[in-house]
Amino acid sequence: VQLQASGGGLVQAGGSLRLSCAASGRTFSTYIMGWFRQALGKEREFVAAISRSGGSTYYADSVKGRFTISRDNAKNTVYLQMNSLKPEDTAVYYCAADSSPLIVSSRPNRYDYWGQGTQVTVSS
Repeated sequence: VQLQASGGGLVQAGGSLRLSCAASGRTFSTYIMGWFRQALGKEREFVAAISRSGGSTYYADSVKGRFTISRDNAKNTVYLQMNSLKPEDTAVYYCAADSSPLIVSSRPNRYDYWGQGTQVTVSS
């Protein structure tokens, strides 16, 4: 599967952005989908993940209550709604797909396919 992330940009602290990740292929609903981010000089970190049906979602503590992950299997797209953004949310955001039959994981090495990343910059 090929993933194309979009929606990043520059926003002031307290603002909102909505990221989208469009997937190719007809098996999107069989993938667990996740969002990760990588700030300059730091390791890639888990942000959020969603089960195949969209019925279960998981978040890093740092974004819980501010970010919402969702998916539309009919449109082969996963979203990340980011509210109350903080300067520490500044990073390149990546969407990823996990094809394994296992439960949702926050570990990057569980994900087989990655999008190209979209830059999110939050100014103070």
